[in-house]
Amino acid sequence: MSDEQKERFYAQLKEFEGRRVGEPFVARDPVNTPMVRHWCDAMGDDNPVYTDPDAAAASVFGGLVAPPSMLQAWTMRGLKPPPQTGPNAQAELWEVFEEGGFTSVVAVNCDQEYVRYLKPGDHLTHEIVIDGISEEKQTGLGTGHFIDQLYTFRDQHGEKVGTMTFRLFKFRPRKKKADA
Repeated sequence: MSDEQKERFYAQLKEFEGRRVGEPFVARDPVNTPMVRHWCDAMGDDNPVYTDPDAAAASVFGGLVAPPSMLQAWTMRGLKPPPQTGPNAQAELWEVFEEGGFTSVVAVNCDQEYVRYLKPGDHLTHEIVIDGISEEKQTGLGTGHFIDQLYTFRDQHGEKVGTMTFRLFKFRPRKKKADA
């Protein structure tokens, strides 16, 4: 790709910034104590405010709360997700990348911010916005662009309970050197 083609391609990518990926996704289940218990067992987290009703009632929370790190778990689509409806900016963006030869993707990192603890009965929704796309970068995996997606999590009242920035790298795989 010439420098001019790269500039045009990057300008096309930047048009996706600020676009919502799709309709907000509503969690299939509300925050609940069995799932919190399973999570705590799997993570080895024995904090009693998550699983012991008596200890939690005597705490500053006045009742059970979910571990903050479970924020995304409530809205994960699962292995058999419900179908998405309406336009999907990420699918459109992926098409642009594919046409440009950026055929691979890898998750890079994830940062979460918690506004408040979740309580049993909270029913979450998340919305995803394409927050930023980097200029072309060269990495050990290949040449590509970093994409930041901003997830905003809200409770059943529409109040923000947390955010997550999820960074992906969409790239052209590096060509492997022929075995000698």
